[in-house]
This record gives sequence, C-alpha cells and structure tokens, in this order.
Amino acid sequence: MPHETSKLFRAPEYCEICQDFSKVDKVANVSPALFLQKYFKQTHPVVVTDGAANWPAKKLFTFDFFKALFNSTEVNRSKHKTCQFFPYKTEFASLQEVFNMNADRAMLKPGEMPWYIGWNNCNDEIGKYLKQFYSKPYFLSNMTENIDLSWIFMGGPGHGAHMHVDDVHYPSWQAQLSGRKLWKLAPPPECYYECKEVEVVVEPGEIIALDTNRWFHQTVVLPGEISITIGSEFD
Repeated sequence: MPHETSKLFRAPEYCEICQDFSKVDKVANVSPALFLQKYFKQTHPVVVTDGAANWPAKKLFTFDFFKALFNSTEVNRSKHKTCQFFPYKTEFASLQEVFNMNADRAMLKPGEMPWYIGWNNCNDEIGKYLKQFYSKPYFLSNMTENIDLSWIFMGGPGHGAHMHVDDVHYPSWQAQLSGRKLWKLAPPPECYYECKEVEVVVEPGEIIALDTNRWFHQTVVLPGEISITIGSEFD
C-alpha cells in the first residue's frame, strides 16, 4: 500500500481504473487511435518501446549539456519564472547548486555521494531550445501538449522518487533518454483490496505514459549509467 499520500484530501477514485490490471503493456508502432482507446481512456499505464528511439536528445542530453545550457549567458539574461525543483534526498537547494557539484560526483564516481534530482522547466526560451531535440510522442497524435513546460529527472542508481501521487493538470508521458528506471505503480488506497501493485522497467528510448494524478508511483534508477528522463503533460 502506498506509504505516502500526496493528496490527503483528494476525491476517492473509482476502482475501475485498476481492476483487472496486472501488467504494464510494452508496445511498439502503436497507432494514436489504439493508444487513445486501449490506454488513455482506460487510464491504463503503457510503455511505448519505440517512443523516443530516434530522438537526438538520447545522445545530446547529458549532465554537461544541461549544465552548459543553464549557465549560458543567454539564459541568465532571460526573464526567469520560479520553477519547481525537487532535491529528493540530496542537500541541494537549487538547480544552480546541482550544476556546481564536483565533476566526480556528477559522473557518479565510486566513493562520491549519490544524487537524484528533478526540475520543472518553465522557462519559455529553454523549452523552445530543448524542443529542437525531441518531439511530441507520435502516439499522441492530435492530443495537446504543453511544449514549453517540461519535467526533467536525472541521477544515479539506487535512487529515484518516493511513492507519491502528483497534483498536475493532466496525464503525463516520460521518456527514458539514458539509464534504466524501475517504475512501481500502486492503486489508490481505497482500491488496495481490489487492485494490484505492478512494476515495469523503462529502457533507453522508451516512453511511459500514465495518469500520475491517479496512479501512485515510485521510481528507482537501476545499476548502470546515469538516468536522464524528460516528460510533459498531455490531454
């Protein structure tokens, strides 16, 4: 059962979203119509294995890439909004502190303190620049997407986000650009005796799509290289 409820006063869920759901499908070449009918409308999480396979972001988005971008003169001159930053279990108070860590720690060298962080990019200029290297997932078709608002998560093995449920406007997709991440999905507490917890591993080039407002979720970065993901909301 989820050990933390981010929405303490949320409305109870109808358990149809998770009844008879025991496995996250992994699909490829899925049509927008099939995605809409079988997964989106049923509120069933799914992993699209070819979702980000050909994105330039897979090779370009690294720790050093984001460090250079966020320290650039152009970005520092632009007008910043207050964006959300998730330090998780690190001591970092801001994204600037993350990009000021020493190189050995940034590269997850043995003996260095592990880290995992996330942030919400709400800078229009940065959002448009990043969008050159990835696109709206093909299976979303005519669904709308917030182009400039994206979520980026980055860090090393053994770490990730605790079990929680989001408080955002719409369902989300998250593309695994590097590293491997285990997703643990749990039903709402009121559906605990009717539904099962499920797990799925998302590999590089794959995209997971789910309603994080309704499914409780926890992530764990698996052994290997640094995990870098980017995602957004859609409806």
